[in-house]
Amino acid sequence: MQIVNTAQALSQALENQSAIAFVPTMGNLHAGHIQLVELAKSKNACVVVSIFVNPLQFGQNEDLSQYPRTLDDDLEKLRAAGADVVFTPSEQEIYPDFDVETNATHQNITINLPKLANELCGEVRPGHFSGVATVVLKLFNLVFFNGAKTKIAIFGKKDFQQLFIIQDMVKALNLPIEIIAGDTKRESDGLAMSSRNGYLTPAQRLEAPRLYRALGLLVDAIKQGRTDFSVLETQTTQFLTQLGWIVDYISIRSAASMQPAASSDRKLVVLGAARQGNTRLIDNIEFTLPA
Repeated sequence: MQIVNTAQALSQALENQSAIAFVPTMGNLHAGHIQLVELAKSKNACVVVSIFVNPLQFGQNEDLSQYPRTLDDDLEKLRAAGADVVFTPSEQEIYPDFDVETNATHQNITINLPKLANELCGEVRPGHFSGVATVVLKLFNLVFFNGAKTKIAIFGKKDFQQLFIIQDMVKALNLPIEIIAGDTKRESDGLAMSSRNGYLTPAQRLEAPRLYRALGLLVDAIKQGRTDFSVLETQTTQFLTQLGWIVDYISIRSAASMQPAASSDRKLVVLGAARQGNTRLIDNIEFTLPA
């Protein structure tokens, strides 16, 4: 496994590769990340993993400085999983005008995204998805610039809105990259694996799976024929709020368009974001109704 931290070294490591499968991460890897790496391995391609905590996607009052950085442990996990190249750039490598003292990227050119980027997680985290899309495009340029014939990038479904926006960006910008979605990896009690789960207190950790269960009850109600989606969203929000959650949103959307669901939609996704204390958890369930 090669470990590189500059664009030049990455280019040299990949110059003769005709097929690349890329898994971008922010590190602090868990079994969900490793599942994506294993999916990349199955594509008979050179597996590239990036570890980069992207300051451009964090708001002023978010947890950039506290975000867990566990590089040595991450590298051991990636070596065991069979990654071929790991790219661990500095902020200055990704953002040439980066200011170390203020964590300012001075990235004046960013990706302008559609209205969806300002909804759901984007409404609570203004500018977040523009920061995500911008760094993903930068990483795509660095990883795939060698002209590999097969270009694959793998993202998890847990961040369903992010996945949709990246798929949309690739389509809109005519990028010759295949985006593959990896299923959400869960703990035995249903909690979606996340680097932020480590912030939970023991009591919060016991409560955390309730978000997934609440979304599951919402899915059950829809499958039983309910189409009063706004009422269902409100009821689920109230249910969680009464149990001490701070709910950012509960939303029923078309899985194909990410627009608010209509009663005629068959492919649906229910999404939720809510906080236990200071820890923000997101989850979703994608499902199809019979025609």
